[in-house]
Order: sequence, then structure tokens, then C-alpha cells
Amino acid sequence: MSSSWSLRRRRRPADEARDTTVATPRIAVLTIARDEGEMLARWVDHYGRQAGHENLIVFDDGSTDGSTDGLACTVQHLPGFRKGNFEAGRMGLASGVAHGLLGIYDVVIFTDVDEFLIPDPARYADLSDYLARRPERVIAPFALNVIHHTAVEGPLIDGKPILGQRAYAQFAPLMCKPSVKRVPAAWTSASHGIKAPYVPDPGLFMVHMKFADVDLLRRQADRRNELARTVGRGKGSSWGRSGDDLADLLTAATASVTGDVEEFDPASVLPARLVREEDGVHRAVGPGHIDNLRNQPLLRIPERLHGIV
Repeated sequence: MSSSWSLRRRRRPADEARDTTVATPRIAVLTIARDEGEMLARWVDHYGRQAGHENLIVFDDGSTDGSTDGLACTVQHLPGFRKGNFEAGRMGLASGVAHGLLGIYDVVIFTDVDEFLIPDPARYADLSDYLARRPERVIAPFALNVIHHTAVEGPLIDGKPILGQRAYAQFAPLMCKPSVKRVPAAWTSASHGIKAPYVPDPGLFMVHMKFADVDLLRRQADRRNELARTVGRGKGSSWGRSGDDLADLLTAATASVTGDVEEFDPASVLPARLVREEDGVHRAVGPGHIDNLRNQPLLRIPERLHGIV
């Protein structure tokens, strides 16, 4: 791999000895969802196992698909974000709620519905174990965009983990965002930034499922594109692309890849190069989704992650 974030191939760090004396942290996990039925059930299952279903909050931004009905966690129905204030409203909501929760919880996590945090299973038992042994005020993961290699992988099978059905990914520097915090510093820039310093940790993965299935990508992109056209959401982002457009880009990105590819090695990345500070805001830097899809090399997902999500 060669790019601005790549340093050199290094040996993976030895497994860390587990410290059983550290208290288990109280963890709250937040997301904001609208018609995300395909991924929301997986999000609730994953973070429910990691933090307890009673510690999850789903903010429903006007879903019409019934996806938030009967969830085994707290669901708060929102009256809707003001027109032209979607991203500012999202960040204000997430940051304000997190600020309050930190009066009760040790750690607050905010992710999108298709983002799944996984501590390296070679080093940590689960998210609670990881956070018990990582005291940083703000934590960001090493992010992988899971990629549907349509030439060799079929449709996703419901009820089975995605990782394993999907074996390929691209490293996504822009997605190495500060999802985990112990301090009331506000999230900014669609949660890619925060008003506190941090350095992404190679011991924590985030698998992003936006591109994990071409049919799901097409459906979700069309829903978001409709919102972009009608109420101006996601301006300047991939929300401006149609489902067919993104599906074609995904298929083209994998069409020329044949044979075996290299497994992603976190030790190949220099973490400090993934963050930029400006006016007190520290944020992940890197190409947007479309450029990342077109230009980053396809890699194999580490096999030790298979079956977790």
C-alpha cells in the first residue's frame, strides 16, 4: 500500500496482557436513523451485545418503514430537523445528549447505523474490555469500508454476519473519526471532527457497511438522494448520487480485481497522519467516499473479524 497515510510494513504488536483489575466502564451508544431497516437491527444487536440494550438510544428521524418499532432499546422519535439545519441539528443533538449522559456514563459512543466498532479480537475480549484498558479522553478507530466484490460475492443472507459473507474492504482515512469520548467536547463536521485532540487507534476497527451490498446501496442511495433533492440534505456529499450511479461505481471499483489481495495490516498506517487540527477542531482527513472507492486498493478484511458483525 502506498499513500499519504501509509508508512511502512511493520510487524503486528504482540498481544497485550489483559488487566482484570480495571473496572468495567458504563457505556452509552447513540445513533440517528431514518428508514434504515436493513442495518438498524444489526446495529442494535451488535451494540446491545457490547454495551447492553438498555444503554442504547436510537433517535428516529421520521422513519416510515417501521424499522424502529419494537426495538430492544430506547427509541426517541424526533419531530424532524429544521430545513437547512440537518447536519448542525444532528451534531447539536448528539453532542448535547452525550454531554448529559456523561454525568452518568463513563463513555459515550455515537455512530451512524451502518458503522460498527470492533476492538481487535486478538487483543481484547470485547468493547467493554477495550474501554476498560484504554483511558483516552477521545478515541477514533481505524476504519474499513466493507466492499461488495460483485464478481465473486453474492447477495447478503439475512440473519448471518456480514463479515465472512464479505471478505474485502478499503481503508478509509476520512472514516477514522472520533466516535468514542469521555469528555463533553462537541462533535463537528458530521462527526468526523471534535473539539478535543485524538489519534486513531490501530487496536480498534470500525467497519462501515455503506458499500457492503450493491442492492442495499442502491436502495439506500435512492432514499437519501430523494431527501437531498426535496429538502437539501447532504449537500456536497454522496447523497447527491442516485442509487444506480453508486451501484455502477461500486461494480467498476472491483471489476478489475482478480486473484488474491493483501490483508489490511493496521501497522502499515501512521495514525498521526489521519488527523488535522484547525481552530481547535481535530478531524479525520482523507478522500470522500467516491474518491476513496475509486482510488484506494482493495484489501482483504482480517479473518479474525469474520463472524463478529
